Amino acid sequence: MEVSSSLKLSSSLSPSIINLQGSSSSIDVKFSKYTSLPKPFLQLDDKSRRLRDQQVSHSLKLRSHRKRVTAKSGSQGWDFGRFIKTLYFFNGAPSPLKFVSSVFEKLTNGSTEEPVNQMGTSGIILVAGATGGVGRRVVDLLRKRGLPVKALVRNEEKARKMLGPDIDLIVADITKENTLVPEKFKGVRKVINAVSVIVGPKEGDTPERQKYNQGVRFFEPEIKGDSPELVEYIGMKNLINAVRDGVGLENGKLLFGVGDNTFKDLPWGALDDVVMGGVSESNFLVDLTAGENGGPTGIFKGIVSTTNNGGFTSVRTKNFPEAENVSAYDGLELRLKGDGLRYKLIVRTSQDWDTVGYTASFDTSPGQWQSVRLPFSSLRPVFRARTVTDAPPFNASSIISLQLMFSKFEYDGKLNPTFKEGPFELPLSSIRAYIQEPVTPRFVHVGSAGVTRPERPGLDLSKQPPAVRLNKELDFILTYKLKGEDLIRDSGIPFAIVRPCALTEEPAGADLIFEQGDNITGKVSRDEVARICIAALESPYALNKTFEVKSTVPFSEPFTVDPENPPPEKDYNEYFKNLKDGITGKEALEQSTVAV
Repeated sequence: MEVSSSLKLSSSLSPSIINLQGSSSSIDVKFSKYTSLPKPFLQLDDKSRRLRDQQVSHSLKLRSHRKRVTAKSGSQGWDFGRFIKTLYFFNGAPSPLKFVSSVFEKLTNGSTEEPVNQMGTSGIILVAGATGGVGRRVVDLLRKRGLPVKALVRNEEKARKMLGPDIDLIVADITKENTLVPEKFKGVRKVINAVSVIVGPKEGDTPERQKYNQGVRFFEPEIKGDSPELVEYIGMKNLINAVRDGVGLENGKLLFGVGDNTFKDLPWGALDDVVMGGVSESNFLVDLTAGENGGPTGIFKGIVSTTNNGGFTSVRTKNFPEAENVSAYDGLELRLKGDGLRYKLIVRTSQDWDTVGYTASFDTSPGQWQSVRLPFSSLRPVFRARTVTDAPPFNASSIISLQLMFSKFEYDGKLNPTFKEGPFELPLSSIRAYIQEPVTPRFVHVGSAGVTRPERPGLDLSKQPPAVRLNKELDFILTYKLKGEDLIRDSGIPFAIVRPCALTEEPAGADLIFEQGDNITGKVSRDEVARICIAALESPYALNKTFEVKSTVPFSEPFTVDPENPPPEKDYNEYFKNLKDGITGKEALEQSTVAV
């Protein structure tokens, strides 16, 4: 049988091709080319083996009354053994009769012109430190703009009194990891983090923190409450871990294939037209040297035939042990080497076997490695080859299985225009969720100017703000703020880090200076910083930038606004577009490591 010889390498001790069907693992790319083969495609327990034997016996009895169905060539016949393997590989399959019936109906024709439900995703903005000077202003501005917002606070009573009784709250403490329950962050897609260690006057302050609001340069400061290490570093680590799945990673989330020095495999199993009497046959292999640049790749390959009313091959994963949450992303990207044919990707969000599959067809260019992006909005809900117009919207937070298919059939009775019988081969190096370009920051952090200046060589501390001069006395406040920033920069989350100079209660509207390198001093309004944070969420120019900001008004001059003639709204992109990647101010510390 021709297809057997074309797939023979998967069952031999080939140095470069292994059949990982039925296994799931994360494999180091540097593994030996002589990796041993995994367990066989199918392992039957005693109960399953007895059922198989009963079915085979029943089949043999039937053969005494009818001829065996064979292919048109006379050399190919329906493979009952492969049919049984297919049934038992997928643990969620129903009874054989129901299974065959569900697949057989894929051949039935039907059409619909009714509109399909739109598949959207929610997008809540989380404001951490929402009762602080900047945080509460951010919440107020977001709500005035009608944007969905949640406030992360420690004290519910204080928050409702300050922000209003109807504010949507997450009551938790970032310094206590066990309070950051994942369910609380469901639907959060963006974060503005205004959490900061509390600094106050040693001599005390009013309930309204009047001394603090004047600025640290006007009082002798001390740390109030939790330490900088706990808030700025450990707390940052906890917050990033809590929101990472919801806000997403700039480079996407790997579901299958080549990642950073790893190869993430999935338990793929063949699901061909053998389940309805056909003779097409496919398999999924991992070739350690056939990928781009000689690396590993998966390969979906086989032979498709329309014999016995067949005409499709596919490979499908077993249901994932835990649903994959890719709700932070906009679609799935396949990195593959095309052959000029049209394939389908089918995504399922239910543990049930015979259920709606959210499907997208894609064309490939012959002989070229290419990236195919399939937006979630393009996924069509399909059941037994028919579009389901009243299906629920695609739930990107609950992907249960994936399926690749090459088929004669499209949807609703239409045919695949590129279909042809015979062998096919589709190398597939990865499937990952992606964020649609232009990517904008998903995590905006309010830091502080001066974080790289303690112990900076040649710096005149007498001309620096109190926090720089008193970094050690304030439990290394700026050092831990910098370490917290580094966690953000290393997280893979699209970010922007805003470092305001001394914060004031003055209104927004003054002319601004944006700089990088952590050198400037001055003052800036909390109102202005809140507006900058919100603008950064929507600006690709702010992506992965770290910058300082101050107003052009000196400390000695108060800034006021005429309510009858307010200044025009700023276009912050005019500031963002001049920022550069990779500038943090740490460059000056390369020769001077600060030990903590």
